[in-house]
Amino acid sequence: MLPKKGVFGLRIVLLCGGSGKRLWPFSNEIRSKVFLKLLKSEDGVLESMIERICRQLDEVGLLQSTCIVTHQSQLEITRNYVGEGIPILCEPYKRGTFSAVALAASYLHENMHVDPSETICILPVDTYVDTAFFRLLHRFPDVLEHSKADLALLGTKPNAPSNQFGYIVPVQPKENDEYSFVHHFIEKPDEQTASRLIEEQAMWNCGVFAFRLKFMMTFLKDKGHPVQVENWLAAYEHLANASFDREVVELTKPAVVMRYEGNWSDLGSWTALSVHFEESVIGSGRISDDSANTHLINELPYPIEIIGIPDIIVAANFDGILIANKDKANLIKERLAQTPQIPMYVEKSWGSYRILNYWKNEMGIEAMIKIVKFTQGKSTSYHQHLQRKEMLTILSGTAEILMEEKRYRLLAGDVLQIPAGLKHGIKAVTDLELLEVQLGHELAQEDTIRFAVNW
Repeated sequence: MLPKKGVFGLRIVLLCGGSGKRLWPFSNEIRSKVFLKLLKSEDGVLESMIERICRQLDEVGLLQSTCIVTHQSQLEITRNYVGEGIPILCEPYKRGTFSAVALAASYLHENMHVDPSETICILPVDTYVDTAFFRLLHRFPDVLEHSKADLALLGTKPNAPSNQFGYIVPVQPKENDEYSFVHHFIEKPDEQTASRLIEEQAMWNCGVFAFRLKFMMTFLKDKGHPVQVENWLAAYEHLANASFDREVVELTKPAVVMRYEGNWSDLGSWTALSVHFEESVIGSGRISDDSANTHLINELPYPIEIIGIPDIIVAANFDGILIANKDKANLIKERLAQTPQIPMYVEKSWGSYRILNYWKNEMGIEAMIKIVKFTQGKSTSYHQHLQRKEMLTILSGTAEILMEEKRYRLLAGDVLQIPAGLKHGIKAVTDLELLEVQLGHELAQEDTIRFAVNW
């Protein structure tokens, strides 16, 4: 048995973000699944995955040593949900977990000056577990020291054969009370193989990895990878979409695995997520009594009635409507893979907007109409657009406009036109709602030059 109090430091790296396809239409390229407020907290309030995991990390004293890696398009929404106290590392392009972990390790080494002997724990943000799971993370430094392994993982006992998870096969099922050495990994086997693995005491891979910082820095140097943050960011565009499992975990020995005995879920699909809903209906609508195991999640202002259809998921908002058998709901990711989607709802640091309509005429001119909401006291950056002009109509509240170094105040009913190339910023003196019409080219693309974040 290892001593109960560790003497080595522990840092948490939360891998956040995602492509936003498996929980479509609620998730998109910006508002991914981790930001959906669909889970009920202990005090009965709906919370998101990222809020839940941050709350649990705080309960076990690990939030203050946590940083987050996400794509730069999700910086603002991530900051809205976690506050200002957690460092957020932004990836310029969406790549695999290997580059995210390498970027985090380089950041901790170079910018945070973390001691090379400290333990780094990589944690997916969509893990749904009891708080006891996070208390177990405190054991990683001692397990690595005692076992002399380069890598430590968390595994959990499978409750049924599944081809949706990776399996960790131990050398011996019970080497001691703390951990087992890893023999090999099997990624998403067929159900017959999964049954055999369970008989051999194999565990589901929880996707949690721990290593000393010096191990990762040495690995990067030996493989010829950058070890500075600036060099990693410069190389991102040309990086392969590689997973940390394939690039590091499966090639590293000795490795050990700790066993987690509690409930564990990967909330990667509507089917997995709906198990944790306390109500079958979220939003406007009803489900008939003969529609067993059916769930409705509706953000639209229109009621949805479901009659006589069991085992389905219905998810509806302004991005679209999904109606799927629960066993087939994951196929939505494949359907969306070849279809670019414009997010119809986006959260920003200053508030949110919803696209009401978008079209393109025969001359190539695009138009987009948005309802934009600002929180009192919040403001956009001072910026300009080169490819579009904007027309603003104040619907409610009071706005302060900074335009070419001059300030204006607009009230409900006022209209303002902002030509392309004009520097401007919008601040909400009160809670503010406005209608924005954009005209120009490539409206779905980023066309913003920022001159000041605060003004």
